[in-house]
Amino acid sequence: MAKTILEVQDLKKHFTHRKGLFSAVKAEQQSIPAVDGVSFYLKENETVGLVGESGCGKTTIGRTILRLEKPTSGKIIFDGKDITTLSTDELRGLRGKMQMIFQDLDAALNPKMRIREILTEAIEVHHRIAEGSTEKRIAELLEMVNLKKSKLSNFPHELSGGEKRRVGIARVLSVGAQFIVADEPTSALDVSIQAQVVNLLRDLQQQLKLSFLFISHDLRVVELMSHKVAVMYLGKVVEMGMAERIARAAHHPYTHILWSSLTEKQSKEVSRKAVSVQAGRWGVFDFERPVSGCRFAPRCPVYEARGRPEVCTDPANEPELREVGDGHRVACHFPL
Repeated sequence: MAKTILEVQDLKKHFTHRKGLFSAVKAEQQSIPAVDGVSFYLKENETVGLVGESGCGKTTIGRTILRLEKPTSGKIIFDGKDITTLSTDELRGLRGKMQMIFQDLDAALNPKMRIREILTEAIEVHHRIAEGSTEKRIAELLEMVNLKKSKLSNFPHELSGGEKRRVGIARVLSVGAQFIVADEPTSALDVSIQAQVVNLLRDLQQQLKLSFLFISHDLRVVELMSHKVAVMYLGKVVEMGMAERIARAAHHPYTHILWSSLTEKQSKEVSRKAVSVQAGRWGVFDFERPVSGCRFAPRCPVYEARGRPEVCTDPANEPELREVGDGHRVACHFPL
């Protein structure tokens, strides 16, 4: 049985910012709950997909788990060790095991370094390697990610989007990472290149027994790549379960609307609900001020259809994730 490589317990990450022009004088700050009580676990050789609208906290979760951001509270247990409060020096020894494929590779890859230098630096910073072995390791990495050796002399801006993505993957693999946060790894790529990247990641997972936290807004890619899926809304996970069940039998109205938007032939009921939401309250929303109770209520078609029941906006009755069978959990007072 595969062991648990990552366990996240009630993770919170709140940011603060000044409220207005005179707030600096008054020392007034507003707290924004980017991640607000998220819990899940990830096993070896498994992929958990994380989906939701922009601003829901997906990337913040990934960065906080890797301790690129300091958590406000909660626990992050990696490979059996609580890393929540480790110092920078203590974390340095773990960096080779946990890495991130960044969404913006133009920012992540040093534009003044050639690809050979980028990979060499990654290898030698994390490993004491015998002289002459670096070139051998680079050749192995290029073969793993299907990148031509001739690209080693190029600068990042001379590569295509797909080639830069492969370099990003190679750099992560170069340090020997076993847990990888993949932040929108297929964004800004043509559909055919997206498929190549997904197939590459799946092949590498099987070959190297990798574990992924796969962050994306592309639901088709998430469904294809993930074993389990967690759906986020305003800093909270509102539904979690096996990828196929989430895609085919969603219980939360928000998840239902997200996935039904991909279905070419929708039922009349689904279409009516989607239109109702989009035409009504499905517009610009203030992500900095989640409402009390159920955070999705102001945009929820079920809430409207039931006559806006008070339980949905009661601060004392915020819906918690509840088991609905086969490891499927949903946070909703009136699940579908």
